[in-house]
Amino acid sequence: MTRIAPDAFGDLVKGRRIVAVSGTNGKTTTTHFVASALREALGPDAGRLVHNADGANLHYGIASALAKAPRADVAVLETDERVVADLLAKGRPEVLVLLNFSRDQLDRNHEIKFLGRDWRSALDRAGADGPVVIANADDPLVTWAAEKAPKVVWVSTATTWNADAAMCPACGAMLTRASASDGTSTWDCPSCELTQHDADYVVRDGFIRLPDGTAIDPQLNVPGVFNIANAAMALAAVAELGVDAETALRGFRSVKAPAGRFSVATIGGSSYRLILSKNPAGWAESLPLLTTDPCVLMIDSVAADGKDVSWLWDVEFEQLRGRRVVASGPRAYDLAVRLTYAEVEHSVIPDLTEALGAATGPGTVDVIATYTPFQKLLKMGGLR
Repeated sequence: MTRIAPDAFGDLVKGRRIVAVSGTNGKTTTTHFVASALREALGPDAGRLVHNADGANLHYGIASALAKAPRADVAVLETDERVVADLLAKGRPEVLVLLNFSRDQLDRNHEIKFLGRDWRSALDRAGADGPVVIANADDPLVTWAAEKAPKVVWVSTATTWNADAAMCPACGAMLTRASASDGTSTWDCPSCELTQHDADYVVRDGFIRLPDGTAIDPQLNVPGVFNIANAAMALAAVAELGVDAETALRGFRSVKAPAGRFSVATIGGSSYRLILSKNPAGWAESLPLLTTDPCVLMIDSVAADGKDVSWLWDVEFEQLRGRRVVASGPRAYDLAVRLTYAEVEHSVIPDLTEALGAATGPGTVDVIATYTPFQKLLKMGGLR
């Protein structure tokens, strides 16, 4: 379509009320939360909403989704970090959710500060007509980019991963951090004015504190503390469109396996819970979700996964000691070296089907996979 109509992306994003979601981790689940909340609020008019639900977030995927719903005037768009600037210029979204930055696909994205600078410049160009930005206050690079927006709603997400946020994106000085008893921390630059903002929404101990001080239990049907953070970001986004928290949460709870994440697939007569992770921050959040023995870890390194797998050395695989692990995928031996250094008992079975067969148990077996093997598993299990 984009070859026949090169301007399709720009033409199709015009004239719609857009909520865009971007960041390294959590885009797909957060857009599913936003879309479900808005459908709940729209009720019988839910057909007015279009959503690139399968996570195709480049120009082509967004154009494809919008082309299928030409009359939909509300769009919830998962947006690749490198597409944000174009969407701001051509689509003028009402709300832009900026989740986080961490190393991901560095062969394509290079330094993550380049992406943050693009966001900041795009928001600066948009000026007073720019979107309301829902920003992760715990992320210094997101904060630096978001400060150019005309209005920012700050969310404290209880983020514990800060390995990609050691230096100030504004001046280059080393950031200082003050740790709290709950494992979270606040950051500040001692050399310039960039500092962590007071949050309007706060995630703590599994609850989300709203701007009026009310603490709510989201009771989500997807696992992980990180998904409570995603829900808080989505809650702030839909509030800007007039959706109350109770309605939003009803929508959130209908989300169970966004684009296959956390779905249970039956493959070869056995059940497997599928978890997608493809960068060190994502693996740091996903590894604690593993509850089965054995479990399966699958690694690939084609374009969609990120070609550089050196990030494996930044993941704390040591927490898997004492558990049987099956390492699989085309880069299984790279993973095996890391597991050996972590003193984790493991077997290496590069073939995905054989690896699953070797990891059967009495119940559902947990599988963490990077993007390409994850998509293959979905197809093997008859899932989308």
